[in-house]
Amino acid sequence: MLPDYHAVIFDEAHTLEDVAADHLGIGVSQGGIEYVLNQLFAPKGHKGVLATLGDLESANQVESTRQANEQMFAAVHHWLSKQSRGTGSAGPQANGPRGGRELHEVSKRGGFISLRQSTAMFAPLENDTFLRACMRQATDHTPVWLMRQAGRYLPEYRATRAQAGSFMGLATNTDYATEVTLQPLERYKLDAAILFSDILTIPDAMGLGLSFALGEGPKFAHSVRDEAAVAKLQVPDMNKLRYVFDAVTSIRKALKGRVPLIGFSGSPWTLACYMVEGAGSDDYRLVKTMLYQRPDLMHTMLAINADSVAAYLNAQIEAGAQAVMIFDSWGGVLADAAFHEFSLAYTKRVLAQLKREHDGVVIPRLVFTKGGGLWLQAMGELDCEVLGLDWTVNLANARALVGETGPRAKALQGNLDPNVLFANPAQVEAEVAKVLDSFGKPHMDTSKPGATHIFNLGHGISQHTPPENVEVLVNAVHAHSRKMRSPAG
Repeated sequence: MLPDYHAVIFDEAHTLEDVAADHLGIGVSQGGIEYVLNQLFAPKGHKGVLATLGDLESANQVESTRQANEQMFAAVHHWLSKQSRGTGSAGPQANGPRGGRELHEVSKRGGFISLRQSTAMFAPLENDTFLRACMRQATDHTPVWLMRQAGRYLPEYRATRAQAGSFMGLATNTDYATEVTLQPLERYKLDAAILFSDILTIPDAMGLGLSFALGEGPKFAHSVRDEAAVAKLQVPDMNKLRYVFDAVTSIRKALKGRVPLIGFSGSPWTLACYMVEGAGSDDYRLVKTMLYQRPDLMHTMLAINADSVAAYLNAQIEAGAQAVMIFDSWGGVLADAAFHEFSLAYTKRVLAQLKREHDGVVIPRLVFTKGGGLWLQAMGELDCEVLGLDWTVNLANARALVGETGPRAKALQGNLDPNVLFANPAQVEAEVAKVLDSFGKPHMDTSKPGATHIFNLGHGISQHTPPENVEVLVNAVHAHSRKMRSPAG
């Protein structure tokens, strides 16, 4: 199911056709939707259900709109109930190909109605190799996707970003975010798509003022460096991140079942690094000073961050994400004891709150800690399905330690050095084969789970990467991993 869409939205103007198209139009024809909405509401004079805040000039009008919503809720619920029982008709083609039972779920919040669109709106998944590998199931090839696969190394991405005017203009526009997410899939036979967004959307929603200058990293207008600033922090209203969830839904529909969609967030610790430093850092002096000097403040911030990340990822799942990933990009900068206390503990807190499944389908959870190889055994105890590895980790050793057997055995993801992509094509192919061979014999028994591998880079792809070498990589992963599974392999 998808995130809640309010049939009455007080901060945007919507026509009846907008509501029909945007909030009820999946699984039911446009004609059928317009028919039922008009039959239910227009004859009753409930124009208030489409009012905006600017239209409401008095408390009486607000109350009138609330009452109209109550009546709208009852009417829609009654109509949908009839459809799910297969009785009655709401007009031409109103049931759609799968029947009314899968069309919508209706809930009521605070006097307003909310319509949740069903997964029937999404096309069946054609390539589930990535998801099966996440669940440690046998696959006919090793799936591959790349961190930052939609990014500056692609000329089409740069052109779209120029149209958007800024990174945030790109990320906050549903159409642009959808376009750039799909760009690498138009070029390469990747086995998964990942939402185009940024790991720092949560602090931005907290009011820290995220911005990106061309050629520079992220910056916050307001940093969090003292007790007063920490005291102001709270889990943000997820409606401030609606642009992300709308993008998830849009991308999932645009994929048309081609491959699964991965949602993501930065880890609580990584978010804290940026929130305290105000930008990227070479030495993490400010955030580590707070960690050692005022650990109480750091724990408060991390708890808020963890709860925020969990809510954010759950909302992405409801919007259509089929797997979610936590990027602990800066966990590796911590001392051993500090990693366990300030990074790993709060990643666990996020995982404990995440949805295990949605609409009866398991949602794999992935965790990647750059520089986390030292703590692989401890990370093997995390309540997740997949561990991402950077290029410093030996895949065979990781498989033996956390990926082979046991109730918490993990699928492993990684871990080609991104700089390999600057070599000539033949060398790229050779290095791809080394990574696949390092993991070892593929799991091929379809009757039970086993050790599985998802091919990726050991960190994000460089903006300077030749695009043609990415095609070499993807094709090499598929070819060599299939060869490894063949009788002659």
